Amino acid sequence: MKTIILKSAEELDQFINKIKTSGQSLGFVPTMGALHNGHVTLAERSIQENDVSIVSIFVNPTQFNDKKDLDKYVRDLDGDAAKLAPIGLDAIFAPSVDDIYPKGTDYGSDIDLGGLDIYMEGPSRPGHFKGMAQVVKRLLDLVRPDKLYMGQKDFQQFSICDFFIKNLKIPTQLIVCPIIRESNGLAMSSRNERLSTNTRESAGIIYKTLRWIKKNQKSLSVDELITKATSKINKVNPFIVEYIYIVDGYTLAPIKSIDAHKYVVVCTVVGAEGVRLLDNEIIKKEE
Repeated sequence: MKTIILKSAEELDQFINKIKTSGQSLGFVPTMGALHNGHVTLAERSIQENDVSIVSIFVNPTQFNDKKDLDKYVRDLDGDAAKLAPIGLDAIFAPSVDDIYPKGTDYGSDIDLGGLDIYMEGPSRPGHFKGMAQVVKRLLDLVRPDKLYMGQKDFQQFSICDFFIKNLKIPTQLIVCPIIRESNGLAMSSRNERLSTNTRESAGIIYKTLRWIKKNQKSLSVDELITKATSKINKVNPFIVEYIYIVDGYTLAPIKSIDAHKYVVVCTVVGAEGVRLLDNEIIKKEE
């Protein structure tokens, strides 16, 4: 079966209407392209759990703070399609900016994020999460999926999507999939390609340190965990910790005591060679 590439909202609508009319279930994976094995794994999960699966590839201008970053972002639809072809994906949706924002880039930008954007990535990337939520909401309106698949690596991103999907009563179930890691534990990301070979090999220190925090959460205070973890990573050249936060998994607010919370996540960004490496680890979750 060959993957269909839908390049307009009109083509997508015709495709979706056939699926809905036949009563088939639909899974959806939104991406900005530059696909890696983490994305492919999300698509495979969707294929396993749904009759039909769609991956979108759209470089969203509203979540870039710097136009230079938008201009530099890798766009390779043929290469991305080649990565998805072997897994039996039904369709790729690769729309234009006008398809997503027919009334200009302010279209659909007034989404309540529940205050989840004020922590971690929020202060250093003003407007980023508004733009992310804006495009995901717009894509959900167009694709109308039964299930939406996102990765745990972007913890703040999926938390915000979970909030607005529930808040707006969108009839789509969010499925969060585990982080896909390289053999040394480095969380897979298109950004990893920009690291030198030696740095990429050494980057396992990030996940190793997150695991250390999880192991020592009962014997050290939150402040001690963060201080010691920061030191562990900074000792390995060329890594510099931008932040490590231990947060409530529901509110994303930094916490002072792990015992006082039922859902606790450690989130970090580490810089190396001009690349920001995001990662997280759930260190406590009581059902």
